[in-house]
Amino acid sequence: MKRLFLLITLMATTFVAGAQKSTLNCTFNGLENGMHIIVSQAQGGRLVPTDTLTPDTKGRIKLERNSAEPILLAMNLTKNNSPYIHVIMAPRENISLTVNYMPAINLLDITSSKGSANMELYMKFTNLVKNSYLDERHPTIENDLASLLSENSSVLMSAFLVTYFEKAFEQYAPLYKKIRDALIGDWPNNEFVQHLDSRLRTVLVPGMEAPDIVLADRDGNMRRLSDLRGKVVLIDFWASWCRPCRMENPNVVRLYQQYHDQGFEIFSVSLDNNRDAWLKAIADDHLDWPNHVSDLRGWSSAGGKLYGIQSIPSTVLVDPDGNILARNLRGQELENKLKELFDK
Repeated sequence: MKRLFLLITLMATTFVAGAQKSTLNCTFNGLENGMHIIVSQAQGGRLVPTDTLTPDTKGRIKLERNSAEPILLAMNLTKNNSPYIHVIMAPRENISLTVNYMPAINLLDITSSKGSANMELYMKFTNLVKNSYLDERHPTIENDLASLLSENSSVLMSAFLVTYFEKAFEQYAPLYKKIRDALIGDWPNNEFVQHLDSRLRTVLVPGMEAPDIVLADRDGNMRRLSDLRGKVVLIDFWASWCRPCRMENPNVVRLYQQYHDQGFEIFSVSLDNNRDAWLKAIADDHLDWPNHVSDLRGWSSAGGKLYGIQSIPSTVLVDPDGNILARNLRGQELENKLKELFDK
């Protein structure tokens, strides 16, 4: 479980007028004599210890907080290398948890949760992780965790738990987006939601809206990618000096001729810096579509930078709603995708 919760200090608590009380009742089973519970609260980007609680003879503790916003707590034991559990307490919630201490695998295992959708999701998620740890043959843990979060994308805890995938962010960016989109309306100032939003601004993957490109065409007129909404659009990053680009051009021409009448357009962004070479390549390769743009700045092209282009040829396929369908389809892969879209 070491990969879990890479961002446990992200959620700061802000106390404002209108704060409401929330209560946590937690029963710990299996504690050793003399163990206490340390409670830390996320404040100002770090975990700050706030309480040391002594369980009663039945292992019970009670914690109260007053806040107008959900707060993140971390609880661990007074022993070296103690495991943690994490709790989101929302205003006016009365949460009841039962936790088993499992020293053999150094785990605090939540076995029962009531009164909080956040903690119900946390329990299910951590149980999947625990079961995977106990059964090394479990081959689908990543898929199971992602499916659980996808099904519960509107639960605030999902914005915290999805950081399990932080090291594989690009692969799981669509999941980040689904959770961000489900939560940002209700929790625009929540630091976990803001983190997801910030991360999503650094990468463009299928499912995301394609950023608009506005560049001059061959005649100096400004053309916008967004003007092609309603069409399937291939954004083709290329240059006259790029041999692989020129070798791919006949295939692009053929597909344009085959699917243009069904609503297929090409928006060609040249990374040339020589206008004459750019125009000659368009003519020589019979790239007979109107949407050719370039600022003639080579690798400093504004369009290339906007899409993070580091090598060419590079393509982005955009659906009629302006969302990215796929990246870097060429040759047979591009043909197969267009056939899937148009030959229904």
